[in-house]
Amino acid sequence: MNRFSRQVILQGFGLEGQRKLQASSVLVVGAGGLGCPALLYLAAVGVGRIGIVDGDQVDLSNLNRQVLYGEQDLGKNKAEVAAAYFQKKYRDIKWEIFPEVLETGNAKELISGYDLILDGSDNFPTRYLVNDACVLLGKPLVFGAIYQHEGQVSVFNWGKNSANYRDLYPEMPAASEIPNCSETGVLGVLPGIIGNLMALEAIKVLTGYGKPLANKVLFFNSLNSQSYEVELSPRPESSLQSPQTWEALESLDYALACEGVKQVSWEEVMGKMNSNIAFVDVRELDEKPELNCTGLWKIPMSVLSEKQDFLAHSEEILLFCQSGVRSLKAAQTLISVFPDKKISSIKGGMNALKKS
Repeated sequence: MNRFSRQVILQGFGLEGQRKLQASSVLVVGAGGLGCPALLYLAAVGVGRIGIVDGDQVDLSNLNRQVLYGEQDLGKNKAEVAAAYFQKKYRDIKWEIFPEVLETGNAKELISGYDLILDGSDNFPTRYLVNDACVLLGKPLVFGAIYQHEGQVSVFNWGKNSANYRDLYPEMPAASEIPNCSETGVLGVLPGIIGNLMALEAIKVLTGYGKPLANKVLFFNSLNSQSYEVELSPRPESSLQSPQTWEALESLDYALACEGVKQVSWEEVMGKMNSNIAFVDVRELDEKPELNCTGLWKIPMSVLSEKQDFLAHSEEILLFCQSGVRSLKAAQTLISVFPDKKISSIKGGMNALKKS
């Protein structure tokens, strides 16, 4: 008897359902609070090929909900740590690791190679980008999100006349409307529940077993353990807001459109340093490699709120981290504090500098 025997004997699932899973592939975008539990069960049920894309590093504040990591993983890339965990646990799955941020330049290459995309990202720019890419490529998308005590799950772009994320949220939110998880908080069990529901929806789509949440959004409240569903229909006006070609998608700045954060490249930054520009490294103090340049401030993301007054006299603020994820969040925070300053995040962080 093999490790899938309890699934195979399930009426209606059987050997055919198991073979479909083993022949299928899933790309998990974001190995965080939603991605970790989803990965645990996608691997356990036997999806044959799983890709993980995440350019972020494990932080101490992640550990209450991102259950694949421990204190020994702090500062390490999440995609690499997650894949290493599973490679020791299961030998019958092919793991593909992408320790980078999903962006307009790599979305087509990453997403096109998989049967289904599971979006466990925690920011609006990535959600809109993943959605738009899946629409252009005709890929089914399992969506999940959490906010304080509530979670949402849906299946987009699956079957005929299927709704997508823009039908649920047609307008990209303004920076002032975007909730900050570090301020609002979350109990670690909630993303576990939502992540498991996302894995369940992925399994249903891949095998045809059960009825996926297509054209429906499931809402779950952790305070009263109640859930309800809302019907969702495709909206012609929403589709007009999304890019119609890859050229149009690649020309969009999703971070600027959603969060009001401008991203710049290292090429734009080099040679620009002067006394009026604060060049801020928001990585932790022990992260490598170090960078020495004019106007450099080392203010880790973990203490930024306490040290932001040091930047009050700078006319322009440029932020970077290891991959570009934390610096985007830091820029959004500083924009709310210094709305009149020019604040930008360096795209790709140190990882991009090493490649250039």
